[in-house]
Amino acid sequence: MPVFGFLFPGQGSQSIGMGKPLFDSSPSVQALYKEAADILGYDVGGLCFEGPSEQLNQTEYTQPALLVTSLAAFQLVREGPLFPAAVAGHSLGEYTALVAAGALEFREAVNLVQKRGRYMAEAVAPGSGLVAAILGLSEKDVRSVCQEAGSVGVVAPANFNSPGQTVIAGEKAAVEHAAELAKARGAKRVMPLPVSVPVHTPLMQVAADRLKKDIDSLKWSDLNVPLVNNVEAKALVSAGEVRESLVRQLPSPVRWQETIQAMALMGITHFVEIGPGKVLTGLVKRIVPEATTWNVMDQESYAHVLSHCS
Repeated sequence: MPVFGFLFPGQGSQSIGMGKPLFDSSPSVQALYKEAADILGYDVGGLCFEGPSEQLNQTEYTQPALLVTSLAAFQLVREGPLFPAAVAGHSLGEYTALVAAGALEFREAVNLVQKRGRYMAEAVAPGSGLVAAILGLSEKDVRSVCQEAGSVGVVAPANFNSPGQTVIAGEKAAVEHAAELAKARGAKRVMPLPVSVPVHTPLMQVAADRLKKDIDSLKWSDLNVPLVNNVEAKALVSAGEVRESLVRQLPSPVRWQETIQAMALMGITHFVEIGPGKVLTGLVKRIVPEATTWNVMDQESYAHVLSHCS
């Protein structure tokens, strides 16, 4: 019997045109985008569908856009036969997962992630940060090169994504130095990433302190399905634990590999990525090769999932 886990993508999964097929065919999705536009004060649907990409890739805009688009896809799933044993989201995606799990209302989540993106952008000077993926080094080696490059500036592991794939972030010179050290240690590849701020590093502590006030001001509910969180890869169900975890999430690395391993230990056999792109399904296959993975981003992909579950 399949046991499902729902996954929600984070920054890096955005693309021009995301959500358009859903919007064109569903009045409820149109209403979702309209409500988001009323909250945000700009046409978030137009930004998702038409760009410009320079604006869509700015974290203050990326985060609400991805949350709304992923929840538009979730509308397909929520009334169907699939029910998750647990949910998880990668960084920003954790907020989407919490809405899906009933912890936070859509309107409050849209407003909160817009503030999160703005606080993150304001925590560092424009152009001063850098994010890069390191392929082919162990977690121990990545931590070691970051520690050594710390003599140049702030740099730290930001995402432990899968075996042999770790993202580092920090001050530009320090990340560049860490990248050279990683290559010298035998990294297969080091790739700069199109992320505008060095999230999940100590540079985000100021943003986390600002965000805490907004998180604490909202009405949260206990979850109707467990969330496996980014910070410890621990299953959470209480609103209090969730609030505290979200504050610590910003300056802490995303432990995605451990998150998926924890979900597999919970008995989850089928991972469904809900939202644009297939980044998370690709990571799952590297972490738990025997797992079944699907993506739901439009009616066609959802129909494909249902055809394999009947």
